[in-house]
Amino acid sequence: MNGIEEFGGSANPEDEALLMDLDRLMDQLDPPPGDLVERVQFAIALESLDVEVARWVHANALEGVRGGSDEGTITFTVSDLTVMINLTKIGKHHRIDGWLVPAGEHGVEVRVAEHGTTSTTADEGGRFVLDDVPRGTTQIVVYVGTETSRRTVVTPTVVL
Repeated sequence: MNGIEEFGGSANPEDEALLMDLDRLMDQLDPPPGDLVERVQFAIALESLDVEVARWVHANALEGVRGGSDEGTITFTVSDLTVMINLTKIGKHHRIDGWLVPAGEHGVEVRVAEHGTTSTTADEGGRFVLDDVPRGTTQIVVYVGTETSRRTVVTPTVVL
């Protein structure tokens, strides 16, 4: 079944040929990222958790989603928590300097697709550092509160 028949129309050969040409043109002009499936699987892995997803604070920060700058500051926010990170490229890896507002000794984890996770704890001022973060599809997970009343906040994926 093709797209036209799915919507109750009848397909004629000219329409099908036009749609196939359009499909090929879109693949040439704006192909999906080669790692799209990996990114989706990476994001879906968190579905089994009870998490809040932070959002980008500045629209221009979205340039990092498809491989923008290797360095810079990105800010995420969700309800009463702000996560600000500064990326510094060091060789083939990155250093992430981060700050949480409100400050507190919260657990912080960086997830990198196909590289696993690295964890640390923010200090009482909310500052944390993650060294030697490999390149790839990355999310930061923040655990706020105690083990019995813990909130999990995750950032959107960023490709480092």
